[in-house]
Amino acid sequence: MADHKSKAQRAYLDLEFLASPDARAVRILSEYFGPLHRFREEKVKDTVVFYGSARTMQPDIAERELQRAEMRLLKNPDSVLHQMQLRRAEADFKMSHYYEDARKLAYMITEWALSLKGSWNRFLVCSGGGPGIMEAANRGAAEAGGKTIGLGISLPFEEQCNSYITDKLAMEFHYFFMRKYWFVYMSRGLCIFPGGFGTLDELMDLLTLLQTRKIRRRLPVIMYGSEYWKEVVNFEALVKWGTISPEDLDLITYSDSPEHAFEVLIEALTDSNGRATSRKHSAG
Repeated sequence: MADHKSKAQRAYLDLEFLASPDARAVRILSEYFGPLHRFREEKVKDTVVFYGSARTMQPDIAERELQRAEMRLLKNPDSVLHQMQLRRAEADFKMSHYYEDARKLAYMITEWALSLKGSWNRFLVCSGGGPGIMEAANRGAAEAGGKTIGLGISLPFEEQCNSYITDKLAMEFHYFFMRKYWFVYMSRGLCIFPGGFGTLDELMDLLTLLQTRKIRRRLPVIMYGSEYWKEVVNFEALVKWGTISPEDLDLITYSDSPEHAFEVLIEALTDSNGRATSRKHSAG
């Protein structure tokens, strides 16, 4: 009697195939349908997204680092290295108040969202899932008693998602563009805190979608920290040189306090009777 061969493996169970270049389209689709499934299971209807630097420290930590840098320089005042470390520590301490502001704003948004009636979870705070401003936003939402989302990205030098994200709403992406899709598609408002290349990339991508009306719904964009943003990005210069229109500046609102940012968001997210508006997305 002839020996029977072992049963052939199904392609969708073949991990070697799924990790291969030939299965790239399958992986991309998984990063669409996987989050979609999670959001439906958790009854997530829409989000308020926080962008910002992963390097922003908690104020107490930043203060300790500044004190240590001052002590090192005091012991060796001629050290160029210690002078550089002090300047960095001073900058970190100055930036650290944004951590508390993001935490407070996320708390306020979540507290308001929890007061809304309905079976769906509305206006969940969503971040990139990492440390810094992202952690602050998830932390504030969790402290308010709400669910909160973290859309992480697999990077060789970044830690796991922060501990404040709701378990079933912690996700990790391989493809930046799929992560950006979920940031924007579910969003009803965005809070852009000071950040670096990643934050600038996300900001410019978002403004392009709004300017070209690929996003047709009302979507408030708050650039938090006017001192930082007006130095880092000179939008007025783009108007001066004719590369954007003056009305394009209306796409953004600068804010310097959680209370003001909250007011701007609530005005955009409610109708004239104070009721939360329905989510309407474009076909794209």
